[in-house]
Amino acid sequence: MTVTVLIADDQAMVRQGFAALLDAQPDISVVGDAADGEEAVREVNRLHPDVVFMDVRMPHLNGLEAAVQILDGKLSPAPSIVMLTTFDLDDYVYEALRVGCSGFLLKDAPAKELIRAVHVVAAGDALLAPTVTRRLISEVVIRKARPRHAPKILETLTPREREVLEQIATGRSNAEIADALFVAEETVKTHVGRVLQKLSLRDRAQVVVFAYENGVV
Repeated sequence: MTVTVLIADDQAMVRQGFAALLDAQPDISVVGDAADGEEAVREVNRLHPDVVFMDVRMPHLNGLEAAVQILDGKLSPAPSIVMLTTFDLDDYVYEALRVGCSGFLLKDAPAKELIRAVHVVAAGDALLAPTVTRRLISEVVIRKARPRHAPKILETLTPREREVLEQIATGRSNAEIADALFVAEETVKTHVGRVLQKLSLRDRAQVVVFAYENGVV
């Protein structure tokens, strides 16, 4: 199955370079690009790509604002959005995870990481490098007042689901969680699905943000 991709970045060389690399893959097709946020929203609504690479800072409409408009529920299913940034500690990226983006990628990441990013988010997983994710979210959350008591909604989770929530918050994959908890990977997938459903969260990226904001980790 071919994964369709749209690239939104105000630098033509970035768009062209990413497109050339991704189009060379047998299971990836770049169906469009955009030079600013407004164009990105229009092209996504027109082309319905599976994955969108979205630059954080663009003219007319920044990447975060464009992502909010794309993820507002008009498209079903909504595309997976990966934010592109030059800096790993970027408040825009944190907010992007909150609104439902599937992760972030540094613009200077190796080519293999760009290709991997497409496959990861197309499969429904979050693109969260553990070390960068922990540093990014901790840096932002430390400025916010955490609640004194855990929210009531956490009480809906079973002890095992709570463990899985804590593992997701560290940026671990299903396979890594399975190893840590000594269970099958399919069992982890089931628990992850229940955590998302009970907490009314869109994906793993939002689970990470929820966990940090509510003092789970």
